[in-house]
Amino acid sequence: MAGFQTTPWRLISGILGVMFLVLMATLGKLLNDCSFCQKMWIGYQCNCYFISNEMKTWEESKDFCASKNSRLLQLQNEDELDFMNHIRRWYYWIGLSYNKERSAWLWEDGSALSQTLFSFPQTVNIQNCIVYSPNKRFLNEPCRKEMRFICKQLI
Repeated sequence: MAGFQTTPWRLISGILGVMFLVLMATLGKLLNDCSFCQKMWIGYQCNCYFISNEMKTWEESKDFCASKNSRLLQLQNEDELDFMNHIRRWYYWIGLSYNKERSAWLWEDGSALSQTLFSFPQTVNIQNCIVYSPNKRFLNEPCRKEMRFICKQLI
């Protein structure tokens, strides 16, 4: 009779063992995906960043990022903003431009600018694009001006 009572427990422990292995494999895949960035890219919080030394217009920068399966930098939160403060001290194109149809500053993905994340320049020319400096300064410059840029790739 003792043999019949252990059979359900063996089945349950076998199922739990398989579930454990599946969860561990999934966790390993997630951790691996979050830590892998291409050569010359910097990883942070499951995103990869490319910080250019090359000078391009805003449109050329946007096209370059797109060719690397990424977008110009879109700042999501205060942690990411603090992370960006540790890069070189230059101004960089980011993925923020004025959308005339919606009368608003929008990121490349169409989402609105968070007013709580950073303060915007007082005098902003809507025909310009936004550049970012690692000291949390945002300026607007003519989009045809050549600047460095930051690409962000979501993993």
